[in-house]
Amino acid sequence: MDVPTYVVGDVHGYRDKLADALRESKLIDDNDNWCGADACLWFLGDFVDRGPDGIGAIDLVIRLQEQAAEVGGSVQALLGNHEILLLGMYHFGDTVVPSDFGPRSFARSWEINGGQPEDQDALTDDHIEWLSTRPLIAHAGEHLLMHSDTLEYLDWGDTDEEINETAQEILAGDDLASWWDVWRRMTTRYAFRGPRGAEVAAELLAQLGGEQIVHGHSVIADQLGIHPSQVEAPFLYAEGKVLGIDGGLFVGGPCLVVPLPWEPED
Repeated sequence: MDVPTYVVGDVHGYRDKLADALRESKLIDDNDNWCGADACLWFLGDFVDRGPDGIGAIDLVIRLQEQAAEVGGSVQALLGNHEILLLGMYHFGDTVVPSDFGPRSFARSWEINGGQPEDQDALTDDHIEWLSTRPLIAHAGEHLLMHSDTLEYLDWGDTDEEINETAQEILAGDDLASWWDVWRRMTTRYAFRGPRGAEVAAELLAQLGGEQIVHGHSVIADQLGIHPSQVEAPFLYAEGKVLGIDGGLFVGGPCLVVPLPWEPED
């Protein structure tokens, strides 16, 4: 029997709304403890910034990861661009990034993009170690999981193993320019939109493996031109080859807990 698999997009500090959504999906109980048995739950990154308790969201996921493993389940997480920003702010602060495009620093981008001082204050060595060792790319069955809807990941390798290994080497080091490059590349988006979207998605799937790309990062409401409160389901596009799951929690949209494979309702 196939193991139930779920994916969650960008939480952006809304720890309690995440817990409510997981509870509604019967993955955690009233005490926020794992009750999903052998289910597999993937988070696609961006736990922090913009909302009130990014570190609380991370702590919840780490605890669920431990609890699920004890009963044969699995809770895993990808690294989002806002985790890069959080860590870059911690390591480099307002140190100026070498650039031909004017003054840049992690501190400046962190502030512009909703950085929360409370998250920095609550960040521990354990959080840093856990975040710095998360993958950028993963597979769940026939689904290729990635935070950002971009092809820039391919700059770090030709396979998911190479991409993850290269990124983790950068995050284990102190090269500011390389860190900044990870942040910059992971902020790009919309690679699978437009008339060639399905073709581009198919090419990426052929290279990295899988039948469907699942990503967060780009808010569904922005893709559809609707208000975030109108979002009720993930966004299937590029001839069914891509599934966007960022409900736009920080702008009033839902926290989507999406079962895979996902089939639209008739």
